[in-house]
Amino acid sequence: MLSAKSIHKVYVTPGNASAEVHVLRGVSMAVQKGEVAAVIGPSGAGKSTLLHVMGGLDRPTHGEVVFDGQDLYKLSDRARAKIRNDRIGFIFQFYHLLPEFNAWENAVLPALAKPGARMNASMKEIGLNLLKQVGLADRADHKPAELSGGEQQRVAIARAMVNQPDILLCDEPTGNLDSENGAGVIELLMRLNKANGQTLIIVTHDEKIAGRAGRVVYLKDGEITAEHKNT
Repeated sequence: MLSAKSIHKVYVTPGNASAEVHVLRGVSMAVQKGEVAAVIGPSGAGKSTLLHVMGGLDRPTHGEVVFDGQDLYKLSDRARAKIRNDRIGFIFQFYHLLPEFNAWENAVLPALAKPGARMNASMKEIGLNLLKQVGLADRADHKPAELSGGEQQRVAIARAMVNQPDILLCDEPTGNLDSENGAGVIELLMRLNKANGQTLIIVTHDEKIAGRAGRVVYLKDGEITAEHKNT
């Protein structure tokens, strides 16, 4: 479904072309439909950069990313943005909810990018159904400031699911949560995988979370150092 081939990502300090930071060094990784893959490694290993490159958010310096047969970075910016919105869901460590909107309104925001979409009764029904899936039906009218961290992350997961994406890319989805709420979020993601066949890539530094995945990829200093399947 999604593959990265020989990905290099180099950042150059503005005004100093000789000060290069080589974040990814020839990384290749592929995920199959319905798979749960974890990318684990220390801080600064390049995990988040790899996820952003694979999700069409950050162009690689070299290499290619192929999603469902299409090279993402050979597409126009508009075509790539449409794929990101319609077929790839993103979940981040920080929830990025809009404070002026309540839970169901935040959940449906990506759907409003589609032509003709409006914040109407039909859209509200979609939002309420999504919140029911993530166990927040009773918090639909609450704004982010009125929700706990775990609840805000569940809204963010609902938002990632609104366009029924083929794959969810999760960047440290429990990194801003306590252990109890973090465990609940991972349980929810695993349930989505089992119920909907949702493909997941989870970036984490937590071995316990990686242990829930079907496959674990170890990243260090911008390179894959090991890979194994969990039994």
